[in-house]
Parts: sequence; structure tokens; C-alpha cells
Amino acid sequence: MKAKSVALTGLLIALALILSYLESLVPLSFAIPGIKLGLPNLVIVFALYRLRPGIAAAISLLRVALVALLFGSALSLAYSAAGAVCSFLVMVLLKKSGRFGCTGVSVAGAVTHNLAQIATAALLLETSALAWYFPVLCVSGTAAGVCIGLLSALLVQRIPEGKK
Repeated sequence: MKAKSVALTGLLIALALILSYLESLVPLSFAIPGIKLGLPNLVIVFALYRLRPGIAAAISLLRVALVALLFGSALSLAYSAAGAVCSFLVMVLLKKSGRFGCTGVSVAGAVTHNLAQIATAALLLETSALAWYFPVLCVSGTAAGVCIGLLSALLVQRIPEGKK
């Protein structure tokens, strides 16, 4: 990996970490627990469109690990990692299909992230009673995914593609 690519990857990891922290300061969960803006996903979607998928995956996983280490717990790592891995796989597949732009990819990633987190909670807590909550998270994930997707599309249009 060239020095420029390493530096860009490091900057994007730092940006995703900062956005995670900023997101934790915005209390959206006061009305409905678990709702987030998905600000770090802005970096992931951008990286998916402007860098290699492996680099975007590394950014996503390192961000999840660093956030859990700095601000979370083993339990938060389990939920975040499940959501990040599942949503990233879906986003990569949809992007590769060529049928979806940044917004569609972002919405699918947000909804998949919520689904994976509900499934992880159901497994860890050994109950399916949490399934009722998925439609609520689906609506919020769709709204957040649209916002993040539109912002990602704008960034992808305005920032030139790096060497792959």
C-alpha cells in the first residue's frame, strides 16, 4: 500500500471515529432507544465508492473496534460489529450490482445494520420478543440512510476518484 493510500485510510478512520463521537453527543434516543443518525456511515459509503472495498471494510471494522475500545464495551462491540459486517456486505453487493446509487446503498446498509443488531440482541438475550422493534428501526434507518446517502453522493461527485 502506498504512503498516500495509508495516509488517506488513516484520515478516514479518524473522521469516522470523530463522527461516531459527535453522534453520541446528539441525544436522538430520548424518544426511541437505539435511533442514530449513522454519521460514520458517510465515511464508509464514500470509501466504498472512492477506494477499494477492502480498504472501506478496514475503515469500518477499525472504527467499530476503536469506538468500542474508547467509548463502549464488549456488548456494544458485539452489536456494532454485527451491524457493520452485515451492512457492509449488503452495501458491497448492491454497489457491485450497478443498480443502486449511493442513496440506495446507504438505505440498504442502514436497514441491514438495524436488522443485524436486532438479531444479535435476540440471540444474546435469548428472546424473539425484540422483533416488534425492527419496523421502528426500519423507518428511522431508512430516513437516516437517505440523508447519509444523499450527502455521500454529493461527496463522491465533488471529490475525485483516487487510484485503485
